[in-house]
Amino acid sequence: MTIKPLADRVLVLPAPAEEKVGGIIIPDTAKEKPQRGKVIAVGEGKKDEPMVLKAGDEVLYGKYAGTEIENGGEKYLMMRQSDVLAVVEG
Repeated sequence: MTIKPLADRVLVLPAPAEEKVGGIIIPDTAKEKPQRGKVIAVGEGKKDEPMVLKAGDEVLYGKYAGTEIENGGEKYLMMRQSDVLAVVEG
């Protein structure tokens, strides 16, 4: 199934959570949600707010941003473009 965001929404694949810290394995319940991910798909934008993100962008977003969506066993986040804090370059 292909997911195509509408208007100012973006589909983000979150980066995997850290598994180890200094040789200590972190259990799933104690892992912090990642706040970084890769844009998979973008909407067309709004009339008064054009879409500046594009598929493939590495982005930073707020801790509680977006709605979790599962597709093909993979977990994604659907969020508004305004929930994205920054694009990571380099």
